[in-house]
Amino acid sequence: GIIITNSSLFNTTPSLSATIMNHFKMSSKTLNYNLAGMGCSAGVIAIDLARQMLQLYPDSYALVVSTENLTYNWYPGTNKGMLMTNTLFRVGGAAILLSNKRKESWRAKYELQHVVRTNLAASDAAYGCVFETEDDNGVRGVKLSKDLMNVAGEALKANITTLGPLVLPISEQLLFAVNMLARRLLGRKRIKPYVPDFSVAFQHICIHTGGRGVIDEIEKHLQLNSKLIEPSRAALFRYVAELVYCGQI
Repeated sequence: GIIITNSSLFNTTPSLSATIMNHFKMSSKTLNYNLAGMGCSAGVIAIDLARQMLQLYPDSYALVVSTENLTYNWYPGTNKGMLMTNTLFRVGGAAILLSNKRKESWRAKYELQHVVRTNLAASDAAYGCVFETEDDNGVRGVKLSKDLMNVAGEALKANITTLGPLVLPISEQLLFAVNMLARRLLGRKRIKPYVPDFSVAFQHICIHTGGRGVIDEIEKHLQLNSKLIEPSRAALFRYVAELVYCGQI
């Protein structure tokens, strides 16, 4: 079997994956991986790693555990850019079991079809948009850069360019291709870029609820309607409201 854990800030020794193996007394043949410091996208990265491992090892299971704990990274300082992490990140986790066993197909709730990832770590703006550092008083914390939304928008454009041909119907792909050709021939300033209608490919869209700005940015770039966005906004409102009610903000 395979076990993959991910936590951006909460890193223990032994690792979280080793802790799970010890708790459940898993076989020494179990392959374990612990991802750290990879931010909010670590959960998707873990799923992609599980997919690749299942391609290498037939008739296997892969357990992915995604968690976060801000306890060791609570910021007691006064820098506004670093105080944001105290309100956005808390304690929580989720797990999913994947398998390539044919006998499990009848009871599988979902089928993983595509995983698309864009890595912008070579860009200084992207590299520094979420950064663990010290403030002017030497207090350690995680700083959120003002470039975060712009970086997210660039990554989204790259992801959509890759994902579009995999999921969109031919009609939408043709409209996108014709628009791209027209912009090259007639000029990008004269013709607005065509944004494909992803509602024809997906019945439900789950947006990372890392903040209202993240949801707004994705809604704007993909031109999604309010009905598709509402579940993500509701999740953000619910959990932020709970934190306020409990006196944690």
